[in-house]
Amino acid sequence: MASSSRRIVITGMGWITPLGHDVDRAWAKLTAGEVAIGPVTRFDAASFATNFAAEVKDFALADHLPPPLAARHSQAGIGTQMALAAATQAWTQAGLGAPGRPIEGAEPRRVGLYLGGGEGSLDYEAFWATNLAGWDAQTRTVDGKRWAAAAYKNLGAVRELEQEPNAALAHLASTFPCRGPAFNCMTACAAGTQSVGEASEIIRRGDADIMLAGGAHSMIHPLGMTGFIRLTAMSTRRDDPATASRPFSRSRDGFVMGEGAGIVILESLESAERRGATPLAELAGYGSSADAFRITDMQPDGRGAQTAMLAALRQAGIDPTEPRQDDRPPVDYISAHGTGTKENDSIETKAIKATFGSQAPHIGISSIKSMMGHLIQAAGVVELMTCIQAIRTGVLPPTVNLHDPDPDLDLDYIPNTARDLSDSGGVHTCLSNSFGFGGQNDSVVVKRFA
Repeated sequence: MASSSRRIVITGMGWITPLGHDVDRAWAKLTAGEVAIGPVTRFDAASFATNFAAEVKDFALADHLPPPLAARHSQAGIGTQMALAAATQAWTQAGLGAPGRPIEGAEPRRVGLYLGGGEGSLDYEAFWATNLAGWDAQTRTVDGKRWAAAAYKNLGAVRELEQEPNAALAHLASTFPCRGPAFNCMTACAAGTQSVGEASEIIRRGDADIMLAGGAHSMIHPLGMTGFIRLTAMSTRRDDPATASRPFSRSRDGFVMGEGAGIVILESLESAERRGATPLAELAGYGSSADAFRITDMQPDGRGAQTAMLAALRQAGIDPTEPRQDDRPPVDYISAHGTGTKENDSIETKAIKATFGSQAPHIGISSIKSMMGHLIQAAGVVELMTCIQAIRTGVLPPTVNLHDPDPDLDLDYIPNTARDLSDSGGVHTCLSNSFGFGGQNDSVVVKRFA
């Protein structure tokens, strides 16, 4: 079979999210409309305009990896540790063996990695102590020699190294002995989806048989929160954090920060069949584009987002403006980027309408960010996994806090209550969207495997 026509299947998946540390439990909470947003406990955020987030609670790497491996990675950043835990779930489900052991049924040099891994967080106490030690109050300047002496004393080499965006990729490669292509992308909120899409293209062109792909990120720290607050991108609904994330609502006022990790195992259908692995779904299409418009603003008509969706649908062999033979819409569900900002929700709606035409009103759409916040570089892959779960269960998760619909946003956003389609044909085809600051747009199409 020509590499360009290779079918790509997903044989394993795992996530660590604010709603839970395994797929089944977090999925149950998502479909029940539970919200994981509350006051920040990671640091003292009392003086911040936004003092709430969706934190991952009660996470310990030792609950997911054998003790020797957990100890080896104990100094890794929280994002890296969550990636390791999510990858362990996916790797095991795919039947590739145990972490830290030789790969079962595959050649390591044909197994690669593509991660949307965010930067690690600073060692804040040491960093601030070093800056204060170097500050000369009389001259109101930094004394370089004093700063360097304090840095040598306070800053740890390993902790500094773990801040690098490629750190998670290195930890994963050493734990799951992948010797094939290895990449990390930092395309902001689109990175998780881009990692999966680009990984699928690596397999499709024949450069690997199996790819571990996904994203991991935590920005629930002083600098991460401050940056988005200064951009006025985050909700300031301090009086009621649980209802602060309101995608598609008239009263939406910004997104809510989340954190987490999601990993999927992609492989060619030939590889899965050779190993006897069971596909969870088929990754049928991927599309990517750049707005080339403005760092923090989407192109107002949604042309960049539309380009990405059309490319993904085209590769999947789907005409977005025509119903299927059973008169159902061309896709059953769209996992929206749906941040809850004024701009994103309105422009994404325009882009969906432009892409699907008269079929757009018939498609169920929702944003799980209303429940678990925005996982930044992990968001796209977690939302793709939501699509896979919808296909497996026949249930579409809701957009919660949608009690005051924006009259200008008139599509079917599955308000407040999950929708069960299992008795009416189930869910066959889903589209997942991710749009990042800087104008990066990525979409993937996932189908029921048949």
